[in-house]
Amino acid sequence: MKLTHIFIYILTYLFTYSSSFAAQDSILRKTDSLSYESQRQRVNKLLDERTAKFGEYSASLEKKTGVFGLFKTKGDMQKSIDILRALVLNDNNIFIETRKLLDLKDAQTERYQQLASQYDNQVSAYMKTITKLQDENEKLREELNSEQKDDTSNTTLLYFAILAVVVLSILLFSQYKKRKGEKLTE
Repeated sequence: MKLTHIFIYILTYLFTYSSSFAAQDSILRKTDSLSYESQRQRVNKLLDERTAKFGEYSASLEKKTGVFGLFKTKGDMQKSIDILRALVLNDNNIFIETRKLLDLKDAQTERYQQLASQYDNQVSAYMKTITKLQDENEKLREELNSEQKDDTSNTTLLYFAILAVVVLSILLFSQYKKRKGEKLTE
């Protein structure tokens, strides 16, 4: 009975510990997801800005404000160059923010691998504990069976001893009566 209580206590502890660990993991996962999502939104915003800038650049290439609208002026070319420069700077920001996004993703992957390793270690430890308790339980059952067999053999011996005493008592009583009957006839 005592081993059963210990086993139940250990299982309760293990499940409680696992659920609190899972709750902490859930909070961390939500925080990581929010960081990842905000970073992803930053990259998408930069990509949208790039698309808009590229549209401006294409329009500036088509624009000709020179004589009768046939030629490009120096101002038109400078405006196209400025838009192109802004495009390149935006592209650099996109690369930087994308690298941050990939780093977040790599950190998440690494953390999940660590969590998987921790869970695996916990499960292995739980399995070892359960195996140890099962072995102890089996050992106690064998002891109980052995003691029950000993009790059974002791009970059998006791019955034989009682039977022997009863048989001897009957024999003694019959001998006593026989002798008493012989003494009366003499």
